Amino acid sequence: MTRRTQRLVLAFVLGALSALAIYGCSGRGASSTAAGADAGADANATSVTTVVAGEDSGSNAPPPDDAGAPTDAAPDSGLPGWTLVWSDEFNGPDGSAVDTTYWTQETGNAGWDDNHELEYYTPGTDNAVVAGGNLVITAQSAGASAYTCEYGACQYTSARMNTSGKFQQAYGRFESRILLPSGQGMWPAFWVLGDNIGTVGWPQCGEIDIMENIGSTPSTNYGSMHGPGYSGAQDLTGSYSLSDGGTLSDGFHVYAVEWAPEVVRFYFDGVSYETRTPADVPDGDVWVYDHPFFVILNVAVGGYWPGNPDSTTQFPQTMLVDYVRVYAQSEDGG
Repeated sequence: MTRRTQRLVLAFVLGALSALAIYGCSGRGASSTAAGADAGADANATSVTTVVAGEDSGSNAPPPDDAGAPTDAAPDSGLPGWTLVWSDEFNGPDGSAVDTTYWTQETGNAGWDDNHELEYYTPGTDNAVVAGGNLVITAQSAGASAYTCEYGACQYTSARMNTSGKFQQAYGRFESRILLPSGQGMWPAFWVLGDNIGTVGWPQCGEIDIMENIGSTPSTNYGSMHGPGYSGAQDLTGSYSLSDGGTLSDGFHVYAVEWAPEVVRFYFDGVSYETRTPADVPDGDVWVYDHPFFVILNVAVGGYWPGNPDSTTQFPQTMLVDYVRVYAQSEDGG
């Protein structure tokens, strides 16, 4: 698909969203089945950075092109040694909501665990809709003032969803093909969170950020891990940056982790750029990646790490998710 055709697809999607949007609802208090921070990497974190393409392709399929069309390959193709156990291909009818047997949409705004984010997460299809074979999460300013945020009338709405209580898994390959939004203050994420968060809290439950990007570094994906004693600005983090001058909003990319007992490997388009083991955990702290985690997708706006949008940021902004797939290692090891 050419870049011009991709823009036409996006224009169609935005038009569909405008037709579906419903405003004027009264503000509601925040309620979340997954409390947990979108805390990301910063300069104080334990960091590994890859700027140019590496040589270790792991078990990834060949890197995708940057076309906007959904992939046509079978979900479990091209991954020797792995068995597909769960996926959402977002192939429902245009204009449909996310599948509630897979996802719970979170609602509200509470700064999201003291990140001081600006968005209000809405249910339904106002900010998350299936269109063109993708999940389209839209962050927008229009109609946001109808909701109440911790700072007053909301400035933005967006969507956040999780699989808690519907799907969780310990170990495996977690992968998604995503086209990111752009602009100062944007903070999209694809991540997994320990399913024991309700009993032990965050960060004791553990968190793995497979894809995080902030608008001020448009070419860089951050892969991070948060646990007790190494969370927030002290997380374990690495990054992968495009070396050709492009940005992550120019086309789709595949973001993945391969997680086994005592090791987590991060991949960008088939390139292994970061590996974490218990040896990376600070002395006296605990490796907490030995139990099931559930999946989260969201687009945040503003907050301590990305900073707030400015006059250069155009709304609406969209994140397109072609698929989310989770694999388990095959018994024969491939």
